[in-house]
Amino acid sequence: MAPPATLGDLRRSEYRVLPIKAELRRNLIRKLSAGEQLFAGIRGYDDTVIPQVVNAVLAGQDIVMLGERGQAKSRLIRSLTSLLDDALPVVAGCEINDNPYEPICRRCRDLIAADGDATQIAWLEPAQRYSEKLATPDTSIADLIGEVDPIRVAEGRYLSDELTIHYGLIPRTNRGVFAINELPDLAERIQVGLLNIIEERDVQIRGYRLRLPLDVFVVATANPEDYTNRGRIITPLKDRFGAQVRTHYPRTVDDEIAIAEQERTVFDDMPVPVLVPGFMKEIVAELSHVARRHAQVNQRSGVSVRVSTANYENLESNALRRALTTGEREAVARISDLPALMASTAGKIELETWEDTDDSSVLEKLMKTATNNVFRRHFTVQEFSDLVQRFDRGGFTVEVGDRLPGRAYRQALSELKGLDRARQKLDEPDSEAMRIAVLEFILEGLHLGKRLNKTSLDGSSVYGG
Repeated sequence: MAPPATLGDLRRSEYRVLPIKAELRRNLIRKLSAGEQLFAGIRGYDDTVIPQVVNAVLAGQDIVMLGERGQAKSRLIRSLTSLLDDALPVVAGCEINDNPYEPICRRCRDLIAADGDATQIAWLEPAQRYSEKLATPDTSIADLIGEVDPIRVAEGRYLSDELTIHYGLIPRTNRGVFAINELPDLAERIQVGLLNIIEERDVQIRGYRLRLPLDVFVVATANPEDYTNRGRIITPLKDRFGAQVRTHYPRTVDDEIAIAEQERTVFDDMPVPVLVPGFMKEIVAELSHVARRHAQVNQRSGVSVRVSTANYENLESNALRRALTTGEREAVARISDLPALMASTAGKIELETWEDTDDSSVLEKLMKTATNNVFRRHFTVQEFSDLVQRFDRGGFTVEVGDRLPGRAYRQALSELKGLDRARQKLDEPDSEAMRIAVLEFILEGLHLGKRLNKTSLDGSSVYGG
């Protein structure tokens, strides 16, 4: 059945208009009762952040989300549109999505007074009811609330006429969800204007007093350090947010891996299949976790999950590059591909190093620590005593490198014992490329465990006893 097209049709359908917070609450209750997934693509927040957001929506409270960069704040906010109705009736052509039953703008009031039940109705989808603004110091009242339109004045209207106003983002999100990112970056006078339109619903545009009973669900994001600093945000505005939700980085390696796999760029035209072993995925995730605890990494800036995603992508691309240059039919990421992560890591974290300390040496140390942690999670050095003895007898070395083809490893694969058992323990498939990846992982783990020496050459490394 076609939706009502006029105000009269809408009345006869007995459609009930709910305030935005009541609408969100009703749909959330329905989803919770049915056991449906609430926010698709949000991982690691099931027992922490999401319950707080659910409580805030059930209580009808505006929300401010506090967290460092790369903690899925914006994604979670955008997911709130999944709690909106599939379609919402508005007066056709209205700039501020007026409720047909109770219009608040002058244009719609005059239109309904003239046309009555014949007034045309339009229907908005959830995506049309969401607006987002990045707060910057140059954000103006005109951006958020509105401004007198000189073109309309030139057309002959008086400045006192409400129809001369060009509405800003917040009025245009009437009956929807409005998100403002980095709230403390707003100038204080703009924060006052935001306070008035959220709470008092009484604003001034160029001296024209305008009362707008807007129906908006407001969600803001902020860095905790800025938000808790009294000099960055006015106290009355803080008081207007009903819920303060603290986000966090993934607390487990598994969550970090799942997010990186979900967010990485995937291409359809892969010339050869690329496989990232489970232990290499762990190293990528562990690298971010180690960086979030390291003294020489600026923790106020944070270590975004985007670091893990970009590193995952670079790991795949370096393995693909090797397969293409060596003519191999399968690309498997391995330890010798880790230096490719320098480029994707360096641009996303801020290091606090001394003048005589090279940033690359700090990143290299982080990678070694991550690799060692993952190795010890799966093995002990004692498990490979036979392998170490083969090196200790003297004269036996293994050269590894991200440009070496698989045939360069065949002697080592045939002479070193325990590699197949290690591959099975890691639950990886049996192929030459995978056995090489496992070999490099074991050799690097034994080196970091002080059982093997490692000599770095130009573009490769040599392990020896």
